[in-house]
Amino acid sequence: MAEYTLHCFAQSGNAYKAALMLNLCGAKWAPRFVDFFNGETRSAEYRERINALGEVPVLEHRGRLLSQSGVILDYLACTFARFGWHDDDERREILRWILWDNHKLTSYIATLRYMLQFAKTGDTPVTEFLRGRTNGALAILDKHLDTTPFAVAGRATIADLSMCGYLFWNDEFGVSWDDYPNVGEWLERIRALPGWVHPYELMPGHPLPGRS
Repeated sequence: MAEYTLHCFAQSGNAYKAALMLNLCGAKWAPRFVDFFNGETRSAEYRERINALGEVPVLEHRGRLLSQSGVILDYLACTFARFGWHDDDERREILRWILWDNHKLTSYIATLRYMLQFAKTGDTPVTEFLRGRTNGALAILDKHLDTTPFAVAGRATIADLSMCGYLFWNDEFGVSWDDYPNVGEWLERIRALPGWVHPYELMPGHPLPGRS
């Protein structure tokens, strides 16, 4: 029987961060499919019962309902004593990269991918702006990874699991890791972690109806 329930769907990189952490930690967990593309997160029932913010992921565990991927990752790092920090300095450094990810990396990549892959807008001034921000953030991450195998303390932590959330879909937002080789090599190190599974295989809802 599952101890953890993760409200998620296969196309969500933020949900993938939590799902990947659960899988890497060997948790007894089950996904609960959220029909995002048909408006479930906007429904009154979802917002009243699951998450008033109308977002995924949401983690259910022992009577708790936890939302926001960074909060969930922090909770699971404490619960499993894995992929976390060894001291307060490391915890603050992990937090720094998670906050940077949410504000500077995931925010732009997720929006760019949604417009190109799902909204099918094609290239527009908005996607051009988002691509510029995406490339700038990836350049920062690539430079950081030039001297370290993982983001913090030379080992995999929840900072890495946060930042990689959307990056296994680089073909969907039009980036080649040839342009950011350190990021590409870092993603291969994450792939090599026991328990790694691609997001489309780890969570329900792929492919979308009508898609090949």
